[in-house]
Amino acid sequence: MTRLVITALMMLALAGPAAAQQRPAAEKPDGEMRWALYVTLAPAWFDPGEVSAGNLTPFWILYAMHDALVKPMPGNLMTPSLAESWTVSADQRVYEFKLREGLRFHNGDAFTADDVQFSFQRSKAGKALKDRVREVEVVGPARVRFHLHEPFPDFMAYYGTVLTGAGWIVPRKYVEKVGDDGFKKHPVGLGPYKFVSYTPGVELVLEAFEGYWRKVPSVKRLVLKTVPDPTTRAAMLKNGEVDISYMLDAPSALELKRDPTLRLGFSGAIGVHYLDFFDQWDPKSPWSDRRVRLAANHAIDRRGLIEAETLGASRPTGSMVPRSFEFTLALPAYAYDPVKAKQLLAEAGYASGFDGGDFYPFPPYWSAGETIVNYLSAVGIRMKVRTMERAAFQTAWTGKKLSGICMCTLANFGNASTRLAEVVQSEGAYARGADADVETLFKQQMRETDRKKREAMLHKIQQLLYDRVRFGPLYEFIWPSGIGPRVAEPALLLIDPYPWSAPYEEVRLKGRSAGSR
Repeated sequence: MTRLVITALMMLALAGPAAAQQRPAAEKPDGEMRWALYVTLAPAWFDPGEVSAGNLTPFWILYAMHDALVKPMPGNLMTPSLAESWTVSADQRVYEFKLREGLRFHNGDAFTADDVQFSFQRSKAGKALKDRVREVEVVGPARVRFHLHEPFPDFMAYYGTVLTGAGWIVPRKYVEKVGDDGFKKHPVGLGPYKFVSYTPGVELVLEAFEGYWRKVPSVKRLVLKTVPDPTTRAAMLKNGEVDISYMLDAPSALELKRDPTLRLGFSGAIGVHYLDFFDQWDPKSPWSDRRVRLAANHAIDRRGLIEAETLGASRPTGSMVPRSFEFTLALPAYAYDPVKAKQLLAEAGYASGFDGGDFYPFPPYWSAGETIVNYLSAVGIRMKVRTMERAAFQTAWTGKKLSGICMCTLANFGNASTRLAEVVQSEGAYARGADADVETLFKQQMRETDRKKREAMLHKIQQLLYDRVRFGPLYEFIWPSGIGPRVAEPALLLIDPYPWSAPYEEVRLKGRSAGSR
């Protein structure tokens, strides 16, 4: 492999933080910390191989039970973890990873390059990544090479962030012994916490793994509880049943804010809430008219919606991509102008309004959906809110079974390209159609290795989407969570813009005795 050259800037930036992270805790882990989660935990989330591109929620579990070759960590969104370092060939077709040696899974199995190869091969990361990899070569127990068909500038965005689970490692011998279903029932990983028990619809219990390579966790036991109702999550925080309550609604957050023993933590900014006009590709639908889609955008008071839903913390935007991402084109939010909205509808032939069909709010943001439907109704677009449980919604969304409009959310990690991949290409998981020129340009930028040329292409794509009103970006979603009095470090936004507690080995309680129940 004489062609391999060290990517100097990458290695200088990453080698230091990796070494600095290897430090033991001063004391043995102690106490118990509990979270109230807003959706039901799915056993598929226990297995990195089941994580599809753009599905961020499973990393609630992955950051606890599993580990990756490279992953977002505090101060560095591509931190060497199970891989000590990596190199890239001069032609950008070969990535070689040097693995950390002497590590063992929770069940005692040794971690080797064979596990890396196996984990990638069984991953459901999707065609965007897997079709570009020609071969995963095990060079030795602690060295593995990825051979690409052609240069792919986003390889590390897909493999080395939380965009997919392909770089998160499972033990080959154990999985082959118990099978995929057996692994979900009792997962084994390399992370800071190991599986104890799972009660469907109730809770997941984890215990500190004192052999974790990076740092012995401070807290002995983690309990992740399923609590779909925000009022109940807030009540559990107030009475001490949980220590962190994720994603509170505005009334609950305001009530907790008045309690001096509790505090609010705001996090997010990775997900963008937006309108997806499913029927715009049907020439017989009113939504196929750009003026109608623009009218819907002008009908919505984004700032009022943000104040009502997130205490004003979220940021209105005209972009589908977070402003912090590479290659993002800053675009203003469509203005709130109901007079203009009615004028546009009249020009399109709908002076008396029209029946817009069904409106699907992404679970659990049903109150936001109700508010948006009221805004649309005020200008003459009549719609009916349809609520679904999260898993059923996800299946229907990816199965292209929904019609009307969705207030959807995208939380794909990476950059502008990885964020847009699933919605602007005809084969995208959430796409109902695509403009030929946009799709051609998108495919070109995915192969472009010149950064400036690639940025120009991605900026043009984002401008075209905005001008054609293909979507209705609403806001970068930032929400309040409640933090109880026992918590010293909730680990919220330690990894920015990752929105939940992570890394779990950094969470801390106030004093050892405080953790006992």
